[in-house]
Amino acid sequence: MKDSNAQATIYLAQLAGGETRRLRSASVLATLAEALWLVQAGLIAAALSALAGKDMAGARVALLVAAGGFLLVGLVRAGLNAMAARSLVAAGDRLTGDQRSGLLRQADRRGPMGGVAPSAAIAALATDKLALLLPYLRRWPVARMRVAVIPLLIVVAVLPLSWMGALILALTGPMIPVFMMLVGMAAGRASQDRMDEIADMNALLVERLTALTDIRLLAARRAMLAGFAASAERLRSRTMRVLALAFLSSTVLELFSSIGVALMAVFVGFSLLGALQFGSWGGGLGLGEGIFMLMLAPAFYQPMRDMAAAWHDRADALALARDLHAEMTRNAPAILGEGAAADAPAGFGDLRAEGLRIGDRILPPLHVRSGEAVVLTGKSGVGKTRLILILAGLADAAPGRVLIDGRLLDDGTADAWRALVALVPQRVHFTDDTLLGNLCGTAVPPDSDLQAALELAHAVDIVARLPQGLQTRLGEQGAGVSGGEARRLMIARAALRRPALLLADEPTADLDEETAGQVIDGLMRLHHAGATLILASHDPRLIAAMPREIRL
Repeated sequence: MKDSNAQATIYLAQLAGGETRRLRSASVLATLAEALWLVQAGLIAAALSALAGKDMAGARVALLVAAGGFLLVGLVRAGLNAMAARSLVAAGDRLTGDQRSGLLRQADRRGPMGGVAPSAAIAALATDKLALLLPYLRRWPVARMRVAVIPLLIVVAVLPLSWMGALILALTGPMIPVFMMLVGMAAGRASQDRMDEIADMNALLVERLTALTDIRLLAARRAMLAGFAASAERLRSRTMRVLALAFLSSTVLELFSSIGVALMAVFVGFSLLGALQFGSWGGGLGLGEGIFMLMLAPAFYQPMRDMAAAWHDRADALALARDLHAEMTRNAPAILGEGAAADAPAGFGDLRAEGLRIGDRILPPLHVRSGEAVVLTGKSGVGKTRLILILAGLADAAPGRVLIDGRLLDDGTADAWRALVALVPQRVHFTDDTLLGNLCGTAVPPDSDLQAALELAHAVDIVARLPQGLQTRLGEQGAGVSGGEARRLMIARAALRRPALLLADEPTADLDEETAGQVIDGLMRLHHAGATLILASHDPRLIAAMPREIRL
């Protein structure tokens, strides 16, 4: 736990590193604004002391001067606080925006070969959890600087007036951080538990949404609702524990600050009444001095109150830093390139894969010429799917290599290469868009081209029976179409792209005879239209239809 806290603290400091200067300058401005309260307190004390005297003319002048000075200093304080708040908000927005962009970029470049966190966990981290960084950045740096400067400044201001007043502050002040630290350790653990429960609940929600059809078919609605209720209860319980610790820390703080203010009031009151003849230097405590000390006593504890509130923001931020550090340093395979759009080359003539390793096994060399139709066969787990992903630039070939016309497929060439490639995965994934958007993207082709692609893939009847045709939204899981229909739609999408190379992973798996035949026919039509085919399968029907077989 200590190592985890240390790593989280270091990573949290690194997160704020890009805005350290702005955060520090804002903290200085806010601390200076708080320090000017000593000037205002001195003006009030001087005015009240003058009013208590016999020189009423001088008292009126003192009152006017004090009022003008108080207003002027108040305006300066407001301006300093506004400047500090503006800097803190800008720094917080920039840091959270940068972290969110970096997190999503890294998640976008993660390959499909495992080691990737559930999308719901990443979504929770990028939205709900990352938002917890804002209160920390806006409150903690200021609170930390104020608590280091203001109490010491007040003790220094009180000491020339009364050594007893300074002693009261010096003795009661350090008690608060000690108890706050003890409560804060428990608050940190509670915040991490709450963060974990938020991630679990997000993952549960996405998982159940993707399985709604199965839940209905299995009549598992009650079980699903019971699971949600249990998860919500756990989150409520952990949230209430965090709040309970927050109230406990506030109670501890208020107890000691109340004791300190009460002791100061008792000392000043009895000193002014003449009941106490010690605690001040020389000639006793005057009215103005006593009022000044009484006004500074609450201000002495205010930075500690701010620190207590910001401490819980820090606990949330540390829990966020643990999750963010774990995600950003996750050892998950990344795709080659940036995953960005790129101009497609004119085509390719020769594709080679050499020295590829799957586990402890080295795959035989692969050589495919443009225009061929090849099926990769072998036992399950031999590496067919991984080879398809490697050829698509979605997985690293190391320690082997992939050569396209003699040029290495790497980060510099992968984006352009993928512009030539279409992929039909075994598990089809749609974007949250219309079917037309999934087939064409933003560049809508002529109706004749779209119709030809649907006919090539035997998908005209699929579109015809959908409630809104091409404007139907299927959802990410393709609700409303079967697995075979989804693959035929992906073949239609590939036909619209006119790829130089079509890669397909088990395109006929789990399909009946008729549907498999339509998928195979669509693939062969695409091949005859000029696409090179590399398919992975152990389906005898597909293997028999391919001119060339490579056994892995």
